[in-house]
Amino acid sequence: MLEAKAVMKEILEGHVPGASVAYCYHLWERYQFDFVASKPRRTRLGDFCARPGHRERITVNINLNPYNFLITYLHEVAHLEVYRRYKRRQPPHGKAWKSHFHELLVPVMNEHNFPDAVLAPLLRYAQNPTASTATYLPLMQALKNIDAPQTDLVMVSQLPEGQLFRLNQKVFVRGTLRRTRVVCVEKASQKKYLVAAHAWVEKI
Repeated sequence: MLEAKAVMKEILEGHVPGASVAYCYHLWERYQFDFVASKPRRTRLGDFCARPGHRERITVNINLNPYNFLITYLHEVAHLEVYRRYKRRQPPHGKAWKSHFHELLVPVMNEHNFPDAVLAPLLRYAQNPTASTATYLPLMQALKNIDAPQTDLVMVSQLPEGQLFRLNQKVFVRGTLRRTRVVCVEKASQKKYLVAAHAWVEKI
């Protein structure tokens, strides 16, 4: 058990903002769940799993920046809290989950844990959190900016409609925004594609 505690502290110290380490560790000690810093997954940032006869398990992608890692960790702990209280009698991202997630975020939503550029949209997002931070574009853009490549690349959402850009060796015309994706037209074939609003592209 002492080894597990040391490993958990080491993971948290390496992946969440320093001011939130004790809080995140306290939640792990309180609920006694298995935690895995997972290899990157394209379809999810983290997940919560509960199986009869086993400890609940939470995973978070290891490649997330500290602010995204913290938000995702608390997102999944909220699922655990709802499961412990209601078992499976609540929708995955319904009112109960929204309430628990908001309560878990409150202690860390301050300048000690987040830069202003992330904190401002996070405060707005936390008022009515959605199933994924990707569905609230201002927060997703702020988190993506933390990982901004040291190049002249820009996010699709930051381009004006009609702007040409290059992605995967193809040239596209930026179209209209549909929630978290942008309708774009490949110039050569005139085919329409949905491109993630936070995708990094080369402006032409």
